[in-house]
Amino acid sequence: MYLRLTDEQKMVQETIRKFVEKELLPLENEVLRNEREGIEGLSREKQEELQLKAKEAGFWGINTPEEYGGANLGQMMRAIVSIEVAKTFVPFDFGGSADNILYYGDERQKEEYLIPTINGEKKSCFAMTEPDAGSDTRNIKMTAVKDGNEWVLNGEKTFITGGNEADFVMVIAITDKKLHQQSKGRTGVTCFIVDREMGWKSEYIHTMGEWGPASLIFENVHVPEENILGELHGGYNLGLEWIGFARWIVGARAVGTAERLLQMAIDYAKERETFGRPIAERQAIQWQIADSAVEIEAARWLVLNAAFTLDQGEDNRHLASMAKLYGSNMGNRVVDRVLQIHGGMGYTKELPIERWYREARLWRIYDGTDEIQRWIISRNLLKGNVKIGQFI
Repeated sequence: MYLRLTDEQKMVQETIRKFVEKELLPLENEVLRNEREGIEGLSREKQEELQLKAKEAGFWGINTPEEYGGANLGQMMRAIVSIEVAKTFVPFDFGGSADNILYYGDERQKEEYLIPTINGEKKSCFAMTEPDAGSDTRNIKMTAVKDGNEWVLNGEKTFITGGNEADFVMVIAITDKKLHQQSKGRTGVTCFIVDREMGWKSEYIHTMGEWGPASLIFENVHVPEENILGELHGGYNLGLEWIGFARWIVGARAVGTAERLLQMAIDYAKERETFGRPIAERQAIQWQIADSAVEIEAARWLVLNAAFTLDQGEDNRHLASMAKLYGSNMGNRVVDRVLQIHGGMGYTKELPIERWYREARLWRIYDGTDEIQRWIISRNLLKGNVKIGQFI
């Protein structure tokens, strides 16, 4: 006997799988061709067309509360959906959702930012990372200085996902330097909702993969007091909640991508012959396939456990770090093996393997590096905050 998905979860999994196969996989050649020519993967119009099809199929706001028009299917379902969608590199999300911390907004903020984001009328991004500050918030330098009924923001954020397309940003800035220093970055910082029209600028950062992050520049950007998200000096906790919520999803994406890659390796190994025999009969190839399959399953259950724990209303941050650390490293090992199995063909741009190879390397860095995850996991165990075997 082993853990099984419910009938509802199986139905959603199969429906999403069919959607990916029918609507997204046929677009992969177009996306690869566009990227080789320096064109955006898919036009905004095409993405909206795909989202409309998904919405008609009942997939809109998968985890958005029903009061905002969402399906509110839970985090286990989100994990299942993320795994299936990650089997293609075609850029797509089902829409109808918003950043988890936006729900901490007051009624005006929800009306002006949350609901338009859910409806797809506005795009948001979250900005905490700076040139000298990642997970260590003690090094944040962006400041927000009170000026009457406004705050004046100065500084730079970097490697911000969605920063080039966003209509507004949720940005972390120091609002009390003394508190910030005394607390070692845990307080004295505040989260502000800042419209692009208020004056911040974005610059594209070129990377080895297709991820297109941005640097956000703030030069005397005036933000009204009413645009503080959450509590004054409470930005650290909001930042932790945003990052922690995203971490285990990195593991889910790694699982979905690795599944697709492993199937490609299996199919190719059966077709490719050397010295009169398919390479699938070579032990060196068999072991790479076996190791990949075992690691994918291990990562899958780490991800599902993190999602399940969150659905129970329990703190899943320890599990989220484990799912991200193991999942992202698993993904890197699998894509490397799959490229090796394909040999020279895997290195060419005729196949998507080299693209995933470049993308997978990012998984070990963003939303908290490998080193940060190891530090979090070991700290929890050494301090007794988490017991070995606690989550069984």
